[in-house]
Parts: sequence; structure tokens; C-alpha cells
Amino acid sequence: MKTGVMICGHGSRSQSAVDEFRLLAEKLPPYLPADWEIDYGYLEFANPVIRVGLDNLRNKGCERILAVPGMLLAAMHAKNDIPTVLNTYAAEHGIDITYGRELGVDAKMLDAAAERIREAIDAANAEHGEVPLHETCLVVIGRGASDPDANGNVSKIARMLWEGMGFGWCEVGYSGVTFPLVEPCLTHVARLPYKRVIVFPYFLFSGILIDRIYGFTDQVASSHPAIQWIKAPYLGDHPKVLETFAERLTEQLGEAPPPTCGTCKYRTAILGFEAEVGSPQESHHHHVEGQGASAPGSNVADCRLCDDFCTGLCRLVDQTPAQPVGHMAHMPKGEWHDHGDGNVHFHGHSHNHGHSHNHGHNHGHDHDHDHHHAPYPHADHPLGPLSALKTKKT
Repeated sequence: MKTGVMICGHGSRSQSAVDEFRLLAEKLPPYLPADWEIDYGYLEFANPVIRVGLDNLRNKGCERILAVPGMLLAAMHAKNDIPTVLNTYAAEHGIDITYGRELGVDAKMLDAAAERIREAIDAANAEHGEVPLHETCLVVIGRGASDPDANGNVSKIARMLWEGMGFGWCEVGYSGVTFPLVEPCLTHVARLPYKRVIVFPYFLFSGILIDRIYGFTDQVASSHPAIQWIKAPYLGDHPKVLETFAERLTEQLGEAPPPTCGTCKYRTAILGFEAEVGSPQESHHHHVEGQGASAPGSNVADCRLCDDFCTGLCRLVDQTPAQPVGHMAHMPKGEWHDHGDGNVHFHGHSHNHGHSHNHGHNHGHDHDHDHHHAPYPHADHPLGPLSALKTKKT
């Protein structure tokens, strides 16, 4: 049986992020059996989309496809959106597609993160002189999701880096959706008695959210010049990242593949998210699929809300029902959602359809449903998205 590999990326408005993802996929073959075919695709914004990569593999004669989310942690994109695309394609073409784990909390990923942090420390020591780690605060910034499972794993990774490397203190922030966001997190850190702050984005690639993290770091640093603010590089195509991707693919062929999403809010009643047990597994990204890196939100220069970098203010909505602000203000009214990528998305439709699903995410139901997202229960948290209000242009 000829085997194909499908790396399923999120996609970005940033061309540099799209290019970096493609480069990672191109570097993966030496870590896998030589006779495996490899392709990739994106869930939204960028091209090629996932189904194009699947078409390529099928046209090369692949009878079995091993797919993995090209993502660090599993939230809605990895748990719902990508499996929906894969399930639909498998049913349409009668091809065997299995779906593996996200990169997750893994010793190899921690090694890659620690090396990126050490690179930043070494560069800072060379420029400014050494500062003991006990006098340094580490700040780990995750992507942020409406899923406490993914957010909690960022905190676990941060704790393991903190304890493993011996920093004096550690704080965790997020680039969107949840709390605390980058600016309130760094403002809090500035009140602590540390001489140096290492800001580490736990991200795979560059893009709008990396710009946001570094932009807020510069902004807070300008108000607290007595502290050394060091911007660590993101993970990128670190060899340990590639090794982990390869493991997520090959482990699918084992007798007992590791389970996915042990504390998934769609399977288990998680504190604060109990209402989402058994939620439909569906993708909401067809409306931005393949738009490319020039999609709305990619050009800060044309934004009436932001100056030097995307602050995420466009994710907020006015008090009027379903009325957006920012990059999407010109769109018609409808149902607006934040997908955690720095912008608001519009759903001007509702439809019912019966379905069942697999790929390790069977929520145990099959029923008609409206196309919607469950509301994030802490959307009004003052350290969350609402904190972006103070960044609006005057």
C-alpha cells in the first residue's frame, strides 16, 4: 500500500509564515521512509488548501494517507476543522486517511524551545553582559484559544521550561482569544523585581501574531527602560520540531496509536466549558479558504485601528448587534467569530446537516445542527481581548 503524508497547516495572511511552513514540509522527507510521498496544505487564507495536497497524493497513487495537524497544540482547528476536511475528502474519494496527534507537550519540543531561549540569552549576554537566571523572568506567549486544554498546555510547557532552566520567575500570556493577552501580561511583569525579561513566543512560524508579540514587547519596554527586554526567536524548523513531526506520523502505524485529546472539552466536562460536551465537529473556514496572504487583516498600513502592528482590536465588536469594527467593518452584518488568528470572521448563513466523524475525535453523536461556535465564557475578562481597546488610534 503506497503511503502519503499530509501536513495540515492553519494558513496565514503573512507570506513569510506561509513560506516557512512550506520550507518545514520540504525538510521533512529525510526523517521519514524514503518511499513515502509528502504534501501539505492550509486550512484558511493560504494556498494550496488541504484538499489540493490530498489530490496531489491521490494522483501519485497513494492508497493510504497519514495526516497530522501542523500545529503545536490542539484546539478547535486541530480537533474540529481539519478532521472535518479530512473526513469529507475520505468519504468522497474512498481513500484511507488517518489523523495523528499535534506536536503537543513533548521532550523534544521542550529541547527545541530551550535552545531558542538560550540563543536569546547568549546574544543578550554578549551585548549587555551576563545576568543570572535567578534575576531573569521568562515570559512564554502562546497562541491562545477558546479551548482550556490547549491553553493549559502552554502553561505546562512554561512551567517545564522555568523549572528545567532555573529562571527566577515565569509568566504566561497569549496572543489572542483568552487571557492575559500580551500587553497586560508584560505590563504585569514590569512590576516584578527582575533585571531581565525574556519574551519567548511558543510559535512555529512568523506572522501577524509574532509581530504583535514583538510589537507589544517594544511598547512595554519603552515605558520600562530600566529592564532588559529580550525577544527570543520562535521555534521555526528546529531539527527537534522535525523529529516530532516525523514521530507523529510514524506512530499512527503502531499497534496502539497514542490517544488524542485526553482532556478534550468536546468529550469531557471541563470546568467552565461543560456545555460544549458533544458539540458538532465541523469546519467553519470555507469562507476564507485559499484567500491568500493578502486577505483582510494582513495590511496594517490600511487599518484605521492599528499603527505599527496588528493589536487584535478588530476582534472586538461594537455594542450594536453583530456589528464589527476594524478590518471587517465594511462587511455585512451576520454572525461574527474570532478564530484566534487576529481577526473577526463573518458567517452570514446557517444550515443543518447530519454527520458523524472520526479521526480520533468522535464525540459520540450524529445529528442536525446550526453552523455556529459556542461563545467563549470569559470574553469580557479585562485582561483578555477587551484590553485591546486602549490600543485604538486616537
